[in-house]
Amino acid sequence: MQVDFEKQGGLIPAVIQDAKTDKVLMLGYMNQEALEKTEREGVVTFFSRSKQRLWTKGETSDNFLHVVEILKDCDEDTLLIKVNPAGPTCHTGSDTCWGEKNEPGQAGWLNHLKAVIRDRKNNPSEKSYTASLFEKGTNKIAQKVGEEAVELVIEAMDSNDELFKGEAADLLFHYLVLLEQRGLDFDEIIDVLRSRHSR
Repeated sequence: MQVDFEKQGGLIPAVIQDAKTDKVLMLGYMNQEALEKTEREGVVTFFSRSKQRLWTKGETSDNFLHVVEILKDCDEDTLLIKVNPAGPTCHTGSDTCWGEKNEPGQAGWLNHLKAVIRDRKNNPSEKSYTASLFEKGTNKIAQKVGEEAVELVIEAMDSNDELFKGEAADLLFHYLVLLEQRGLDFDEIIDVLRSRHSR
């Protein structure tokens, strides 16, 4: 990867982000040697400004940052490194250097669910309910979404929140299955909502 180390005196900032939760975990600095070691070994190595040497995150705690992807910004002088952390990132024991819990927002869990649904479509199993829906085709999935929507409306008329939440979850699940069947991503629907909001 070609990065401009000279612009800032041989060091560039590296923003570390959890690949699964999207939480920013820490900020460190790299020289060219640190970047090359990171790329070669697959764990994040920084240049420590206080110790004046290479420093692999986790070398004393075993809380390594396993590299998933390395991106450079448009000016080629800052890195974004997406990782799978092996434990807390901050030396204080906190998940992040800002004291945040490294957890996705609840809505972010939908990305996991979408991946599971896509896997059931691409790697069907006889035991999988989701795979059986894909096998029945678009019309059956659309019909199921309609049924779940009606059941949600019925529960909305009652005062049982638990039953209402269960039907809401069923509707959302089958809706995501329908989107996958149509070859669309939920993010595309969010884009439509955003475009309407900006009008």
